[in-house]
Amino acid sequence: MDELRRIDLNLLLTLHALLAEKHVTRAALRLHKSQPAVSHGLAQLRAHFDDPLLVRRDGQMALTPRALSLIEPLAEALGTLNGLLAAQQFDPAAAQRRFRLTLSDYSARLILPPLVRYVRRHAPGIDLAVSQASRDAMLAQLVDGEVDVALGIFPDRPDTIHVQDLFAEEFISLADKSTLPPKGGLTLDEFLRRPHVKLALRPDSHDEIERALGELGLQRHIAVALPHWSAAVELIAGTDLILTAASRTSGAMASHKALRRFKPPFALPSFSYQQAWHARRDDDPGHRWLRDAIFACSQPGGG
Repeated sequence: MDELRRIDLNLLLTLHALLAEKHVTRAALRLHKSQPAVSHGLAQLRAHFDDPLLVRRDGQMALTPRALSLIEPLAEALGTLNGLLAAQQFDPAAAQRRFRLTLSDYSARLILPPLVRYVRRHAPGIDLAVSQASRDAMLAQLVDGEVDVALGIFPDRPDTIHVQDLFAEEFISLADKSTLPPKGGLTLDEFLRRPHVKLALRPDSHDEIERALGELGLQRHIAVALPHWSAAVELIAGTDLILTAASRTSGAMASHKALRRFKPPFALPSFSYQQAWHARRDDDPGHRWLRDAIFACSQPGGG
């Protein structure tokens, strides 16, 4: 406890913002404080830890090794303190809180609309801040305490990240029906001869489809790679392109009479779409309410 007496606990919030932003001005904006106040806080933190924490390197600010070592334990400590100080009963109708979600274009289309309606109906004082990131970045943000919940597929994750299955999914392929046989789909050779649309935040990422083809010693030609699920469906009509994606993608086909779905001509595993959070949030009543709301809104007729 002696160390706690030596530091103003508000400085820990300043430290958390500086570690996340790596920039004094952005940290000040995040904390709703003036830049001089955050600069003064940084000076106090440097004295306390006997380390510069934030240094200029190659024209930009970077964290020192000591600062990097503080990221995870600080996030865990602040999460624990927040849970300790939070009211044990959570009244959604009276709550004033902001939750940070990270999710893909896919879940933004499927889950976010019913979730927003649910929140506005049951907890109008709760705000949602939504961002988009790659799977690896989502996990890093959860570990660092940057987001509260991530939606996606998380087969490989740290032990500190907990997940809940929301619904089962499978892959289907979509193409303009004029480029397909009158009945059925394509053979594997025909499939590989065609150009493809790939859904990914990073065009060079190696996703489940590439891995399945790679195990067969095969690869497809990616003519268009983009991160936008809704836009991908719009690209298919009137072209020879093929889109292979989660089956619920085909819900956007209602306005595209020219499209037809078919089964990919090679084995692709089914998967569970999930919500993920850090273990430090398990006992937070408000966070539990949010997770329950997300689960309910992901079910048929939910929200």
